[in-house]
Amino acid sequence: MNRVVFTPSGLDGNFEDGTTVLDAARKLGVDIDSVCGGRGICGRCQITPSIGNFSKWGIDAKQEALSAPGEVEIDYHGNRPLVEGNRLGCTAKICGDAVIDIPATSQVHRQIVRKDLDLGAIVVDPLFSLYYVGVSPSLLGEDVTASRELRNAVAQQHNIAVPAITTHALQQVNLAIDKGDGGATVAVRHSASASEPGCIVAAWPGFVGAMYGIAVDIGSTTVAGHLCDLTSGEVLSSAGVMNPQIRFGEDLMSRVSYVMMNKGGEKELTSAIRNALNLLVIELAEKANVSADKILEIVMVGNPIMHHILLGIDPTPLGAAPFVLATDEATSGEAIELDIKLPNARFYVGPCIAGHVGADTAGAILSEGPHRGTDMQLLIDVGTNAEIVLGDNTRQFAASSPTGPAFEGAQLSCGQRATAGAIEKVRIDRATLEPRFKAIGIEQWSDEQGFAEAAEETPITGVCGSGIIEVIAEMYLSGIISQDGVVQGSLVGASPRIIGDDRTFSYVLYEHGDIRLLITQNDIRAIQLAKAALRAGIDLLVEHAGSPQVTDIRLAGAFGAHIDPTYAMVLGLVPDCPLPGVRSVGNAAGAGAVKALLSNSQRKEMEVAVRKVVKIETATEPRFQDLFVAAMAFPHASAPTPYLAEIITLPPRAEGGADGSGGGQRRRRRA
Repeated sequence: MNRVVFTPSGLDGNFEDGTTVLDAARKLGVDIDSVCGGRGICGRCQITPSIGNFSKWGIDAKQEALSAPGEVEIDYHGNRPLVEGNRLGCTAKICGDAVIDIPATSQVHRQIVRKDLDLGAIVVDPLFSLYYVGVSPSLLGEDVTASRELRNAVAQQHNIAVPAITTHALQQVNLAIDKGDGGATVAVRHSASASEPGCIVAAWPGFVGAMYGIAVDIGSTTVAGHLCDLTSGEVLSSAGVMNPQIRFGEDLMSRVSYVMMNKGGEKELTSAIRNALNLLVIELAEKANVSADKILEIVMVGNPIMHHILLGIDPTPLGAAPFVLATDEATSGEAIELDIKLPNARFYVGPCIAGHVGADTAGAILSEGPHRGTDMQLLIDVGTNAEIVLGDNTRQFAASSPTGPAFEGAQLSCGQRATAGAIEKVRIDRATLEPRFKAIGIEQWSDEQGFAEAAEETPITGVCGSGIIEVIAEMYLSGIISQDGVVQGSLVGASPRIIGDDRTFSYVLYEHGDIRLLITQNDIRAIQLAKAALRAGIDLLVEHAGSPQVTDIRLAGAFGAHIDPTYAMVLGLVPDCPLPGVRSVGNAAGAGAVKALLSNSQRKEMEVAVRKVVKIETATEPRFQDLFVAAMAFPHASAPTPYLAEIITLPPRAEGGADGSGGGQRRRRRA
């Protein structure tokens, strides 16, 4: 008998000469991948023999501990290249005491690290496995069926329980067996309980070495998706489309109103989002060169109204108190039930939290983990409806605030989406009140050489959300607007940028030819209302949590990803805290959806975590209105801002002002 130790697991056992490494690993429960069932086709069971003296285990491992490479290994030309120094576990046989390493790429539950989606380190734990089997041709007179032969072959050749089979997969078994190369590949979805057999959900002729899934964040404005390899965890393609429901209303309540006022309106909205999903699926698959029949699951998250509309559920109960969800549990089924054209895929829609806090927030919670840390974390997904989560590993609170589309540039006189030609960064000279800015698609700032020529190629057309935040913050810091948000008409003579506009005043940000971009008093009010709704929701959660000091603030979502933390604090979008504590985390909802796609354990964590969140309904909270009024001021009517004052010179606090923004002591200016 030969003693064999597997690393990094440390599992060991004694095996007879001639036992393959793959068989030995499976008998010990070592995490090792294999699709082809030991035929030397897939290359997933690669192992690395360790040579030397290992006193820890009392083993002197020699090259001869494994059999010499045979014909299968020498002539191997499988899908996954054989790495130099590695052996195929299915053909290498044990001949002596050995220490054998299972590389991360050969593990089923491998750890991956992705930076582009901020996934962090996760262990790939897919809900599906691929199995390649050989099936003998049936003879006339034999009492066999194709499905029974296939199911038994999977069980016998891969040492698992006989799997069940879906009705859909039954349509594929004869073709898989008759048209293959003497073998077939099946996809088995694991059951919720380890004691129950899995289920065959798809079958293909010949060898298939990869399976795929799609994760989608369905936002009010954009729908973003990622196609992933379910075995490696690699994100193969990403794409986004505009949510076509915008034509029914910029914000969620407008869409609910459309359903209320138009018979069959809910079907129009459902059809629109499902059509968009199909277009997104096609684009993702084409980018990754993946056929639709190899995509086995699509995971989707979205706010409650998007959630209901996607599933074909009437969203109107979410348009009025008490905002009752049809369900707050995760939902799954066949993709074809949602008209998604993925023949072998199932869908999974994440759980909602409350009537205005949806599965997108559940995804963001999974991604950022306020429920895992010891420090209080404030997680804000800024969009047409801002979702806010505050918590640590002992308690979590969540709420939503109706910010509307102002942060995304909508309903503003010069606002637009973040596309080429949109102003995204602004600075205003404190003495002359002259602006300089940077626009998307143009490398130079507006006062740099070459800008004029570049602007001819990419005309300046408007101001996007991040630009709106910066220009209003700069107007406040320059004294153009007061603490209560009023454009100072007294500056008309001091700068040609300040102009009369009916009974109010506006600031001319840019003027060229027929294009004139103004920041009007109404624009400023729209941003004030949006930021006050957001800040009041935040302050409400902080009060419910006992007013802890918050030094970890994370801005999520497409808009949150482009907000400068300094300007976010100048406007009072977020509470005062050390600047390094405010950071963007990108599309946290989408990252959470990817995690739920790649890992069954992460999916379960999300489902458990959201059930422990305390829901705060801002519409019924008596304190919300008082907090809203105080938050109208820049940065805030009463909250101190010592950290912000350390990094930027703030105008003195006014002794009184409109919109309830007065009060508070005058602060000494800092140089």
